Amino acid sequence: QVDLSESGGDSVQVGGSLRLSCEASGYKVGNRCVAWFRQKSRRGRAGGAGYEGGAAKYATSVQGRFTISTDSVANVLYLDMNDLKPEDSGMYYCAAGCIYNLDWHNDERYGYWGHGTQVTVSS
Repeated sequence: QVDLSESGGDSVQVGGSLRLSCEASGYKVGNRCVAWFRQKSRRGRAGGAGYEGGAAKYATSVQGRFTISTDSVANVLYLDMNDLKPEDSGMYYCAAGCIYNLDWHNDERYGYWGHGTQVTVSS
């Protein structure tokens, strides 16, 4: 059984920083078939950061501000978020386990999801 548990979401001001964590059990994040997605209100989930071919990939809107990383010993996936903007607000989900050969930012690629952690950036 795979369980993903996100934490680290908070309310911050513009320009602030956060570190999101996703503790995994039953799946090795070192496999790097993992990603972070953001969902705003009733919109679908949008890929923020993930891996493809072993390399970190980022949405254009977060490139240079967000960093995805894994701790294989602790089995935790991280997302370091800097210079936060109001448009970064949303529920952030950890995804893992590639079940389809799709691009990293396609949410149908992943078989396992956490319950999310809320990020709110205010000006």
